[in-house]
Amino acid sequence: MKLLFFAQTICLFLCLNSYGQNFRSEKELDKLLASHFSAETPGCSVLVSQNGKIVYKKAFGSANLELNVPIKPDMVFKLGSITKQFTAVAILQLVEQGKISLQDSLQKFVPDFPSNIKKITIENLLTHTSGIKDYMQIDFQEPYLERRDFEPKELIDLFKNVPLEFEPGTKYKYSNSGYYLLGYIIEKVTGKSYKAYLQDNILTPLALNHTYFDTTNNIIPNRVSGYRKDNAKFKNADYWSMTIAYAAGELISNVEDLWKWNEGLYSYKILKKETLEKAFVPFKLKDGSLTEYGYGWILKNVNGIKSIEHGGAITGFLSNEIYYPEENVFIAALFNCECAPKDEVSVDIARLVLGKTFQKEVKVDSALLSQYVGIYTLSIDTNRTITITNENGHLLAKISGQGTIPLIFQSETKFQFKNILGAECEFVKENGKVTKFNISQNGIFEWIKIK
Repeated sequence: MKLLFFAQTICLFLCLNSYGQNFRSEKELDKLLASHFSAETPGCSVLVSQNGKIVYKKAFGSANLELNVPIKPDMVFKLGSITKQFTAVAILQLVEQGKISLQDSLQKFVPDFPSNIKKITIENLLTHTSGIKDYMQIDFQEPYLERRDFEPKELIDLFKNVPLEFEPGTKYKYSNSGYYLLGYIIEKVTGKSYKAYLQDNILTPLALNHTYFDTTNNIIPNRVSGYRKDNAKFKNADYWSMTIAYAAGELISNVEDLWKWNEGLYSYKILKKETLEKAFVPFKLKDGSLTEYGYGWILKNVNGIKSIEHGGAITGFLSNEIYYPEENVFIAALFNCECAPKDEVSVDIARLVLGKTFQKEVKVDSALLSQYVGIYTLSIDTNRTITITNENGHLLAKISGQGTIPLIFQSETKFQFKNILGAECEFVKENGKVTKFNISQNGIFEWIKIK
């Protein structure tokens, strides 16, 4: 079975009155979020801080559709891949203690892990440059594998013999496998479980009292329910054992604990300043090119606006956490539906709070736009399609399984998807006809026009 992982008239929200007073964007944010989430839909919890102080903290939508319970701002959500930040910091703590080195080989800690005679370093695992195939994208033959509880080494044994996708350090390709392995390395080095190490060395020191390891059987206060959408109907999220996610995505938390996490990092209580700063440096590949990933964080520079961030997607939930260091603005947004417009909402929140434009648009001749209309398939996975349509002089992209997104043109051929930052796209003509478009985002992805 192939595991796929890691994504209005009435507004229900609760607000702490001390937040938002004299915050110029409060009404605009209320209007924005109310336009996406109602009492009858799953929703979100959002926090904004400026200069270390919370200025906005509200929740919209339903925490449980069956019981008609509104979301409150302090409720906890699955974080998905934001967990990777915690795993990365744990590894960097061990580096500071001299217990491991970033250049240590994976095989030092997992001796039976094959590598095709290529050295895979801890740094490769941290930066998604190991070449190890993402276990979430492997077509395992066992049915309902995602429902099983695994010990870490048991799951590692399922993917360790899959051939490397590329030589370590030569490419970037996001892989949950790397962070799953890092969790196991933490256990091997410390003699503690991954959970116990994080609790003792990160969660307790920073007083992250509403951050938990997700276990379905445990009673966790203020835990919201997760949903997916089947055509127009909401459905309960599919059940997954969180041992599948482990160090790549097991944590659950609320927006204020994520803010405390960000503040705690910059207090340098759990990691030295010089070590933390290394986590925010883009990794350099062997050919000298830079990725947009450090150690557990995505690093962006869009129209001169720098951000340090990470998102998450796991059954029933999406999450986003963004820090703008030059403006000292932090944004956390947690959603309890896989269908939530996470990227659109996150960019719009940042636009309102920062008062800056992330995507600039130019006008393209209508005759040229008509040439771009059609159906495109991904060259490496023909089951994935993007259908480009023209609606009143504006192009829209219907992405299979992900909804419809407007195109924003920067030139006659170059474009971006609205509110999807960091993905540079360009239509290609051959012999006078549009044959494909390419998306550049830590690699080149080719979409071939088939109709």
